[in-house]
Amino acid sequence: MMEFLREHRWILDILDISVMSLILYRLLLIVKGTKAAQMLIGLLVLLFASLASRYLELYTIDWLVQSFWAQIVIAIIVLFQPEIRRTLAQMGEAQFLSSFTTAEELKSLEEIVRASVSLANRKIGAIIVVERETSLKDFVEVGTPLDAKVSRELLMSIFHPASPIHDGAVIIEGNRVAAAGCFLPLTLSSEISRSLGTRHRAGLGLTEETDAVAIIISEETGAISLAIGKDLETKLDMLSLRDKLNRIFASKKGK
Repeated sequence: MMEFLREHRWILDILDISVMSLILYRLLLIVKGTKAAQMLIGLLVLLFASLASRYLELYTIDWLVQSFWAQIVIAIIVLFQPEIRRTLAQMGEAQFLSSFTTAEELKSLEEIVRASVSLANRKIGAIIVVERETSLKDFVEVGTPLDAKVSRELLMSIFHPASPIHDGAVIIEGNRVAAAGCFLPLTLSSEISRSLGTRHRAGLGLTEETDAVAIIISEETGAISLAIGKDLETKLDMLSLRDKLNRIFASKKGK
């Protein structure tokens, strides 16, 4: 077998390139939409500056960039320790081939839509977070674990004002409610409207760091908002919310 592979080196080259491409693809999926992605862009800018300074013989700039590169490893470890830990954990647990959306998961999306509309009609504040590629285990761990089937009734009971776990967010993994009462990071963006409260800032804060989707129901107005990435869409109705969730999850799984 080894002799055959030596004689047909191109097979090993294709295997080598394929495995490396798959690893890089999974790494990009993990860091997509997180602070680590912004860090990668910054490193690419520094690399371009280093190459340009050498080509143009800008010795002072080249010296500064090279001095920074000497400390970059320590800087990355210190500044991005949580992201590095989370990324390594996800690499160990991630599935390399995504499954297609199951009928159960589509049903869960419908239950989320129905629950969101019911909460909005009653002006009950809520944050419902749906996990995508980036693991949310760090946020699940600080909440109340449930591991229950997604249903309108369960979500309504969780966010009922009399419920002991109505504060915080519900995190959904696949077709299961992983935890409730989860605390999320608040966005520091100055662009968000001052009329929006803590729930909207928490939803945006999480989606800025991960690729998750957050549905926010305002307690004051009953309006439904959808946060994804750095974008916040407000005043959604049942049809628009259902359409957006189906496009985000069903199309992604079908790729």
